[in-house]
Amino acid sequence: MSLMVSVSGVRGIVGESLTPRVLSSFSQAFATWIRGRMQGVEGAPVMVVGRDTRPTGAVISQLVCSTLALCGCRVVDLGIATTPTVELAVTGEEAQGGIIITASHNPLEWNALKLLNQQGEFLDEVELEELLCVLREEKYALARWDGVGTITGNSSYDAEHIRQVLGLSCVDRSVIERQGFRVLVDAVEGAGSFIVPELCRALGIDAVETVACGGTGIFPRNPEPVAENLMATIEAMQERSCDFAIVVDPDVDRLALICEDGSLFGEEYTLVVCADFYLQHRPGTVVNNLSSSRALHDIAMRHGQQCLSAKVGEANVTALMKSANAVIGGEGNGGVILPELHYGRDALAGIGLFVQAFAAWRERSAGEKCLSAFRSEYPRYVMIKRKVRFDAGRENLDLVFHEIADAHPDAHANMQDGLKLDFEDSWVHMRSSNTEPILRIYIEAPTAEEAERLAGLFCAELEERIEEAEG
Repeated sequence: MSLMVSVSGVRGIVGESLTPRVLSSFSQAFATWIRGRMQGVEGAPVMVVGRDTRPTGAVISQLVCSTLALCGCRVVDLGIATTPTVELAVTGEEAQGGIIITASHNPLEWNALKLLNQQGEFLDEVELEELLCVLREEKYALARWDGVGTITGNSSYDAEHIRQVLGLSCVDRSVIERQGFRVLVDAVEGAGSFIVPELCRALGIDAVETVACGGTGIFPRNPEPVAENLMATIEAMQERSCDFAIVVDPDVDRLALICEDGSLFGEEYTLVVCADFYLQHRPGTVVNNLSSSRALHDIAMRHGQQCLSAKVGEANVTALMKSANAVIGGEGNGGVILPELHYGRDALAGIGLFVQAFAAWRERSAGEKCLSAFRSEYPRYVMIKRKVRFDAGRENLDLVFHEIADAHPDAHANMQDGLKLDFEDSWVHMRSSNTEPILRIYIEAPTAEEAERLAGLFCAELEERIEEAEG
């Protein structure tokens, strides 16, 4: 399997595509690229490194930290830390860059290097290409024996991250505390195992129950927080009579919620709820990606604000947010980006906003006060997500997309990122994954029946045209 290299990081299966040579080469190239951006700045570059709990994380971290030190960097090693915590630490340490060792929702055999620039943000496409040029040339800036850098541990940033969430302008602990919530947290044994329950307690949640929060790194289920993987979590939540459940992925940049009746609130609606609540306090433009629900657009219109859509990928969403001076944004996979805190998907920020929004709604609600009733306050769309294996070249894929667009003249075609077809009351988005050798197909419609019909139609059409292109 080939190595996956994109703005989402350098990702592969450990021992197959993600080898010691790959890890060392990318670490040296990254340190060299960082040094090249420091022209005129004296001193050793400071680099922050953190990892999730995967079994391979510790040894990869040792290799990465040592390689950076051999390139003359001063390394701040956070140990186990969430992706957004590392992002905050880059700016907190006034570092020149950062590396997060995590493959997010991928299975255990995967790992990755997620690369951060001086702003604690993922490299954009221009920065990534500059880094890849350094990698291809293999002209690395290595330190002499007397210029080797240092590696220093720092475990203070979990507490700092929680402090900053509690300090958000719209978070009021007393409102949450009055609700007497009983909540289940499922961190899938990942980096959120300790910080997420601690945040919940700090927010004023009365009782915090946990499952898969031992930090072992051995995922008890597929770590992607989608319905088919959460049956045991739903059962545990109901057995313990919880008001709702909070579920995060292994590196804690995605947030999913489960209602008291066992239904999923919907990852797409994490950002929708957070934006609806936040716009009441700070009006402005909102941003999502092309694969996100129309519900965010509907909510933005309610507040008289604009909703813009970027290419899929956190760096792309962040770039559009900055250019549009957006107040909140993110992606429909449960990723919330709040510039008041930092420019990065942050499940901890999402928890703060979501729990505050739900608590405020309960306080003013005269009827049912459960999370499923709260969900009914928002626009109703049904989204279906499919995957199709794809091994052909980019040229073939572009041809396939053009043929499909031509076959559906009744839709508005957008080829900014794969192919998105916007129909009057539904849409279909097909694109190659940044993290797996597959095509992702997202379909949204007003009803489950219509969404299923479109999913069947376009999956079949895509597979047929791919077969023709490869044949």
